[in-house]
Amino acid sequence: MKINVVSPGKIKDKWLKDGIAEYQKRISRFCTLEFIEVNDVPDSVPVDEALKREGEAILARVKPNDVLWAMDLGGENVTSEKLSEYLMADIEKGGGTLVIAIGGSNGISPEVRKRASRRIAFGNVTLTHLMTRLILAEQLYRGFRIAHGEKYHK
Repeated sequence: MKINVVSPGKIKDKWLKDGIAEYQKRISRFCTLEFIEVNDVPDSVPVDEALKREGEAILARVKPNDVLWAMDLGGENVTSEKLSEYLMADIEKGGGTLVIAIGGSNGISPEVRKRASRRIAFGNVTLTHLMTRLILAEQLYRGFRIAHGEKYHK
C-alpha cells in the first residue's frame, strides 16, 4: 500500500521535518507514505493565478485511476474513526494507492476540488499547508491503528 501526499512548497523547519519523518517511520508497517513537493507560487502572483498553477502542478502528479483526497477547509469534518473508514475503503478502491492533495498558502484550486473523490477538513481552524502535512501524517497513522483494532490514545 502507498499514500502519496502532494503539496506545494518545501519544509524548512527541522522540527516539522522530524515530526513528519517520525510518523512516516511509524506508518511504514502499514504502508509507504511519501510526500511529494511541487513548486509553490510566489505571493506576488495574483491568487487566482497562483491557485491555477499550483493546482496544475498537483494534478500532474495524479494518475487517471488514482483516488484523490483534497485537504480543504470547506471539506467534510471527519472524526478519526471516519477518516480510518475512508482511508481503508479508498486505498482498496485505488488498487492499493491513495493520493492526498494539500493546497498552498492560498488554499486548494477549484480543479483539484473537482477531481477529488473526497474533500477532508481538520475542523474549522486554518492550518498552514506545511503544518497540515504533520497533522495529516499523524491522523493517517491513527487511522491505520484504528482499522487494525489497535489501541491509540484518544
